[in-house]
Amino acid sequence: MHKAVIIGVGPDRGLGAQLCKRFAKEGLHVVAVGRTPASLDAVVTGIRKAGGEASSVVADATKEADVAALFSDMGTDVDVAIYNAGNNTPGRILEMKADYFEESWRVACYGGFLFGREALRHMVPRKRGTILFTGASASLRGRAGYGAFNSAKAGLRTLAQAMAKEYGPEGIHVGHVVVDGAIYGEKIRRHFPDADQRQGRLIDIEGIVECYAFLYRQPPKAWSFEVDVRTSLESW
Repeated sequence: MHKAVIIGVGPDRGLGAQLCKRFAKEGLHVVAVGRTPASLDAVVTGIRKAGGEASSVVADATKEADVAALFSDMGTDVDVAIYNAGNNTPGRILEMKADYFEESWRVACYGGFLFGREALRHMVPRKRGTILFTGASASLRGRAGYGAFNSAKAGLRTLAQAMAKEYGPEGIHVGHVVVDGAIYGEKIRRHFPDADQRQGRLIDIEGIVECYAFLYRQPPKAWSFEVDVRTSLESW
């Protein structure tokens, strides 16, 4: 059974968990990867109850040994690999500590390199596979107060673009999804009590997830590298 490996899986109403559920509907065995066992277990249980196939792995996206072991255990059946790990790291540059900046880069960019490289090592011999990366508004433009996050996300985007150009001719479809705005999910609802009243300005998770499924289903003669998604009210 072909597998979908998704790293950066957290609460049920988060993008990672919803990606897991969506790709289970594609008939894939979903491997949910993250750092919180309870969240992973909840996702796996939900998929199995719905009749899908799923398992979980606890791993840190920034640790090379963890990522290498993850793919080593997958065998040759990885059909799609999604890098959804990330962190919103605000801060003014003059007050920013070097290790804070570096950690932002490690999670948002360096981890993407590790994940993408290991996925390629398993896909290239078969000349088939899809690797997708989660981007943000910061992937496209710098913003005051977010220097660390901006640079890390922009770095991930250009890494993904280079990967797409290098390995497209070898049958690997690499894509990047720009989530241009806040997601209407658990994290936003937890931190902003008025989130339910602001739904019109928050991006629907199911709509975002369909962008990944769209990229995954594209035939080799009509591949897209990037899809951007935002609400109708978002200024861009």
